[in-house]
Amino acid sequence: MLDDLKIFITAANKNSLTAAAQHLDMTIATVSRRISALEQKLGCELLHRSTKGLTLTPTGEAYYQECAEFVDALDQRISNLDQTLNSLQGDLKVLAPVNLGSGPLDAFWQGFIQLYPDIRLDIELSNTLQDIISTRADIALRSGPQPNSSLIQKRLGHIEPILVASPNMPHPLPHSIEELKNAPSIASQMFSDWPLINSAGERHALNKDHQHISNDMNITLNLTKAGAGISLIPMSIVNTDLKKGELIRVLPEWRGQDREIYLVWPYRRSLSARASLFKDELMSFLEKQTWFHPTP
Repeated sequence: MLDDLKIFITAANKNSLTAAAQHLDMTIATVSRRISALEQKLGCELLHRSTKGLTLTPTGEAYYQECAEFVDALDQRISNLDQTLNSLQGDLKVLAPVNLGSGPLDAFWQGFIQLYPDIRLDIELSNTLQDIISTRADIALRSGPQPNSSLIQKRLGHIEPILVASPNMPHPLPHSIEELKNAPSIASQMFSDWPLINSAGERHALNKDHQHISNDMNITLNLTKAGAGISLIPMSIVNTDLKKGELIRVLPEWRGQDREIYLVWPYRRSLSARASLFKDELMSFLEKQTWFHPTP
């Protein structure tokens, strides 16, 4: 009925079925039939048809005055929404975990704003799980699958947590899981339990007391580099320090449970052109990182 109403208003504005048909890219017969269908639904005549054109009936005039402004405003809102969704200019709000968004993705953010200076990034990093709908974010990076069924979830790949230590750590490096149990260790709260797996597929759930624990993985990293103990940290965080020789791998045949990385966005919300571009650029960036294992 809304489409029929729009046809009626266009015909009234143009005072002609022919002009309305041309404006709407329809046939004259279709315009006439749709207006007649609207009149039948309303139970009244809206337009007088004559060789001189169209004129509004008194009822049609009242109906036009009541609805024309509403339809025009709706058209404008739809146009604005289309611009919002399809333009590469404007705001883009992204949620991400702190230890992934800051550090491992530094080069990505820098490259993205250089390539797309008209996109205004609003990056919100948090170690707590933020609700993407209530925060009105466009898209979010998440570690692990999300239980919320109202979200579209795209698995990008995974990051391996590995055991590392400073080469200057005063305690002898362990050569087995048994020795690791007694070695000094540091953990972030989200990696305080160490479910380990080796290259042969053997698993060992290592629950140990840690000398130091923090809710910030950067503190865990810094204490590890200072020689305070061994830590289990995602490869994305320690990759640079391993290359510099500031950290070394401990028991390299063992690693932690894969940290799966997802992109999520609301199921009922169209992904804007900016968010879609962000998704493609991020996937391209991650595929080139040695610390990331993309989904085949």
